[in-house]
Amino acid sequence: MKRRKLFGGSITCGILLWAVHSTLLCAQEPSRGQSLYNSLCMSCHGGDGNGGERAPGIVRQVRARDDRQLAELIRQGIPGGGMPAYKLAEQPMRELIAFLRSLRPARARPVHRAKIETIAGRILEGVVLNQSASEMQMQSDDGRLRLLRRTGDRYREVTSQTDWLTYNGTDGGNRYSMLAQITKENVSRLAPAWVFPLSNATRLEVTPVVVQGVMYVTAANECYALDAGSGRELWHYRRPRTPGVAGDAGGGINRGVAVSGDHVFMVTDHAHLIALNRFTGALLWDTTMADYKENYGATSAPLVAGGLVVSGHSGGDEGVRGFLAAFDRGTGKEVWRFWTVPKPGEPGSETWKGSAIEHGCSSTWLTGTYDPQLELLYWPTGNPCPDFNGDERKGDNLYSDSVVALSVKTGQLKWYYQFTPHDLWDWDAQQPPVLVDVEWKGRPRKLLLHANRNGFFYVLDRISGELLLGEPFVKKLTWASGIGKDGRPMKMPGQSPSPEGTKVCPAVEGATNWFSTSFHPGTGLYYVQALEKCNIFVKEVGKWEPGKSYYDGSTRQVPGEPGQKILRAIDIRTGKITWELPQAGDANTWGGTLATASGLVFFGDDSNNLSVADATTGKLLWSFPANHLWKASPMTYMFDRKQYVAVASGPNVIAFALVE
Repeated sequence: MKRRKLFGGSITCGILLWAVHSTLLCAQEPSRGQSLYNSLCMSCHGGDGNGGERAPGIVRQVRARDDRQLAELIRQGIPGGGMPAYKLAEQPMRELIAFLRSLRPARARPVHRAKIETIAGRILEGVVLNQSASEMQMQSDDGRLRLLRRTGDRYREVTSQTDWLTYNGTDGGNRYSMLAQITKENVSRLAPAWVFPLSNATRLEVTPVVVQGVMYVTAANECYALDAGSGRELWHYRRPRTPGVAGDAGGGINRGVAVSGDHVFMVTDHAHLIALNRFTGALLWDTTMADYKENYGATSAPLVAGGLVVSGHSGGDEGVRGFLAAFDRGTGKEVWRFWTVPKPGEPGSETWKGSAIEHGCSSTWLTGTYDPQLELLYWPTGNPCPDFNGDERKGDNLYSDSVVALSVKTGQLKWYYQFTPHDLWDWDAQQPPVLVDVEWKGRPRKLLLHANRNGFFYVLDRISGELLLGEPFVKKLTWASGIGKDGRPMKMPGQSPSPEGTKVCPAVEGATNWFSTSFHPGTGLYYVQALEKCNIFVKEVGKWEPGKSYYDGSTRQVPGEPGQKILRAIDIRTGKITWELPQAGDANTWGGTLATASGLVFFGDDSNNLSVADATTGKLLWSFPANHLWKASPMTYMFDRKQYVAVASGPNVIAFALVE
């Protein structure tokens, strides 16, 4: 029989039910169902469903989907994954499913309690979560997580000295760290310290968050708490994936959590915001942000701002009406909501001439930034819909392709800046709005930095929204000749999508995209992964439908013109490129940058390496072949006096540190 590898175990082409989910229901005619199970499944998964020589157990996974999903999986199989299709009739299918419902997980490891003494003389008692010869993770009787390292017959309690508290490390969105243990001189000694695989994930987009020694990482509808020094699992929260979710959320994307006090906040695929207990993973509250049946979803990390937790949503190519909402951290009750597409008759609706305003998009799926001193939120907004046909949405289409500055207390709009009025190329503004305080033309100023998908780098005054600088950062840019004194792009003729196809630069992926950027105050440089590429944009006529995308067009490659990824360092005061580092690859990497005080820039290279460049010169200093297409950006933290750099690569979270 043909054998395949899965999660470190082998399976035959028997029914591969490890991926099946459902809820516990009553059994019907279990003897007949058991006979079917024995003939189809038992040789792989064992007589009790808890795993055999050829395949892992299925019981826990079986409980996560309903009967319809389970029957569909059995009838369709998993082509290429070792599971054939079984075209069972309705009655045998019901009997097989009923027997699967009757299976129970193997007896869990008994709860192990321990009483230990630390080298400081403290006595800790609690439940042991993990234990090895050198370490222990415990939930002590006061409910706290204790991370312990053995020293003789006692333990040393360890934690982090420098945390990574939000998706971007700080409220301001700048992935710059003051950590400097890893330097230009010793970076060659950087090596993997630990790896944690997420068993139900394929390609992660998460950025880990580290708080008091505990790392929180997510996949779709899942959250793990890990020992940040070893990657040992502390707890795991999981809920079933939601069938029928449209767009990116339906594809299993989740980019991370927000943490405040004893709460961990994350979004679900079907546009819920939930709060978990930070020490146990228990669900504290669950709030519906929008109806997923209207094409809403959610993918990105929330943001804690004051007493609120703020979240956007996905569905920006599926015809939703965009909004940003703030919720009480303790209860999950909605406090305010800002709509990024006005209703007909409301201020801003005059910028939508036609019927498309009913499904105008302008979603808010990327995590924004926050200035606690000004009490302002800065949130990027998505493209208008339909993406490539503007016939039914003539005008600027506010507040699409913009950054909006909102009062954190009320959600009131203070100012906005629109990067691409009447966007016809799907160039949403979902790129990081980075907040920095620097001297600008002889005086201190609060700035917002933003490299936009449309090919221009912008510097805005974040108090007033005034445009201070707008310069191109890619060479392949044909749609506009520059940014005018009025702050609007000077559009070039003949650059609209057409039925026969129009070549336009940048490509639909943009000159950059959602992956992270960083600014180094020591060098004065802003680091961005740029894409030099064009596309042929095609315009079509369509209509909005539930559960489907709302493009009204398409794009295709330009024959003989492959794209190229280039790491660029931009002088924020002039917009000029100070240095650049071209990369080899297929121009499809989605990894961002991290800058550190020691003069390093970490980034996901297009050749599937994690790489480090000199922040001043751009010289390549170190690379590690992760051999996965990057879909996440690196972060850094200090744990037990050692600096780590962690990044999600494929289905794994990898933490790097210096080897002795």
